Amino acid sequence: MINRKSRDEIKRMKHAGHIVALVHQKMKEVIEPGISTKELDSIAYSIIKHERAIPTFLGYHGFPGSICASINEQVVHGIPHEDVKVKVGDIISIDVGATYAGMVGDGAWTYPVGDVSDDVKRLLKTTEEALFAGISQMKAGNVLDDISGAVEDVANREKMGIVRQYGGHGVGHNMHEDPFLFNYRVGDRTLIKQGYVIAIEPMLNLGCDDVVVADDEWTVSTKDGKPSAHFEHTVLAGEEGPVIITQL
Repeated sequence: MINRKSRDEIKRMKHAGHIVALVHQKMKEVIEPGISTKELDSIAYSIIKHERAIPTFLGYHGFPGSICASINEQVVHGIPHEDVKVKVGDIISIDVGATYAGMVGDGAWTYPVGDVSDDVKRLLKTTEEALFAGISQMKAGNVLDDISGAVEDVANREKMGIVRQYGGHGVGHNMHEDPFLFNYRVGDRTLIKQGYVIAIEPMLNLGCDDVVVADDEWTVSTKDGKPSAHFEHTVLAGEEGPVIITQL
């Protein structure tokens, strides 16, 4: 069942989203060669707690971090570690959630570390474009497949792999609510109504679609070892169109 959010719930979600945006603002500043993913996790934790919120990911089904930090071929759910440090030429996807007054904001971004290859630049540009193409369709009266199809069209145009096993989702009182949102067309004619809030999150690969889960039972990587990018915003279907919640 998809729950429409009340004005009060939306207000609290916007504050949670603002906190998520603060974390990403800081990540953009501090991500540089030599920083560990554990350091990034600690920085995010401090910001969330300073804003009187709860790190949504920490302890979620046993997850040990406040962020997911996924490097290069890692798609999502990378666990922060002290001994994992980024280097020039890497890309790192930071996914973070904050819970404020019982409501969740969820957002991800993929950051280049120094100079990256032209192919990787194209991957980042395409995945970000796919995100905003999807967001443009988050309007009352559209259907979920409109969002999925917009993401798919951008990915196909640039011949990117589309992660099939993971996708967007409703968000609100919980990080994962109905509906599940595919990043490719599946014929889902579920009507989008004003007050729906969905985390739209394309995950595109420079190679094939297929992914594998590591022995840690969390980290998801591309099967062919090629880079992957992940961009996500929490988006409201508002009175006048899409409203991005996870921004400053």
